[in-house]
Amino acid sequence: MVLKTFGWSFAITALGLVAAVFYGGWTAVGVVAILAVLEISLSFDNAVVNAGILKKMNAFWQKIFLTVGVLIAVFGMRLIFPVVIVAISAKLGPIEAVDLAFSQPDRYQQLVTDAHPSIAAFGGMFLLMIFLDFIFEERDIQWLRWIERPLAKLGKVDMLSVCIALIALLVASVTVATHAHQHGGVHVDKAATVLLSGIAGLITYLIVGGLSGFFENRLEEEEEREHEEEEEAKRTGKKKSAVVLAGQAAFFMFLYLEVLDASFSFDGVIGAFAITNDIVMMALGLGIGAMYVRSLTVYLVRQGTLDDYVYLEHGAHYAIGALAVILLVTIQYEINDIITGLIGVVLIAWSFLSSLNRNKKLAGAEGKPTASDDKAEVSSGV
Repeated sequence: MVLKTFGWSFAITALGLVAAVFYGGWTAVGVVAILAVLEISLSFDNAVVNAGILKKMNAFWQKIFLTVGVLIAVFGMRLIFPVVIVAISAKLGPIEAVDLAFSQPDRYQQLVTDAHPSIAAFGGMFLLMIFLDFIFEERDIQWLRWIERPLAKLGKVDMLSVCIALIALLVASVTVATHAHQHGGVHVDKAATVLLSGIAGLITYLIVGGLSGFFENRLEEEEEREHEEEEEAKRTGKKKSAVVLAGQAAFFMFLYLEVLDASFSFDGVIGAFAITNDIVMMALGLGIGAMYVRSLTVYLVRQGTLDDYVYLEHGAHYAIGALAVILLVTIQYEINDIITGLIGVVLIAWSFLSSLNRNKKLAGAEGKPTASDDKAEVSSGV
């Protein structure tokens, strides 16, 4: 099972390290390995959240996630994205931007760093919306009941998450965004950039997440209707339309996953410059890490880990909320990636231990916990 799921990751790791040897010797191998570990540590919560979405897809779309999705993640976000940022910031063509990355790596790094406020605002708002929509949703199983129960009641207010996200963006744009350029004298422009980028992140979430949820709900309704009227569905051809709808639902969920991964990768790409400004080693290291994150996502789905350890998804979403706040804070203040990674690891480890404790209590009370027990439980917490 492990080899089947992580086989491609092991193969990509071997190829990446061999490429690093030929590119820059054993020093490059060390840098690539560090970058891979950095990416995995920063994105473990991404894997847990992805698993919650990916388990709704069939085997075909899981394969798409591991093939096309990896190409987008490795080449799109870890290699092409920094080049595009530089091209836009410096008003250069793509070829000139790539040439700048090799000929003037320090200048290239500076341009990417200068673009960080807008990147952080976009990613921070997207991730913040994911966290807010999760925490304001009424759910059967609760982890930190003293937080989640009152917030779930507040979540009944329409558009509350959007309002809070916009307030957070407004506060960021007139505080940390303004101070970010207090020495350069471009206060208004920087605040406007952060504001526009944050709104773009919010709009992206609403469009992609909205379409994904719409088609998913339509699919569930169609499947329920077909179950009730199976004979009529066969005669009228409704079953065929449901297959098409399933494809639409899966496509938009896949698109949502890719935008989610992009938002998670922002801090990894920016943080990688603290280790190296060589785009080849950066692409190799972050690419290897991204591959493991995807394999881990599929592993969690196939093992049913989220069903067995029901608080993992909660811990991952709290980590997402923390990362969203960190991204907004880094518009002005530098936060070490070790701290960012540790926050996510601690929250997920805490949720995992809470899940173990819950399972032990269920086993003691009922003999042995089952999947039906998990679903039947109204609420639980620590």
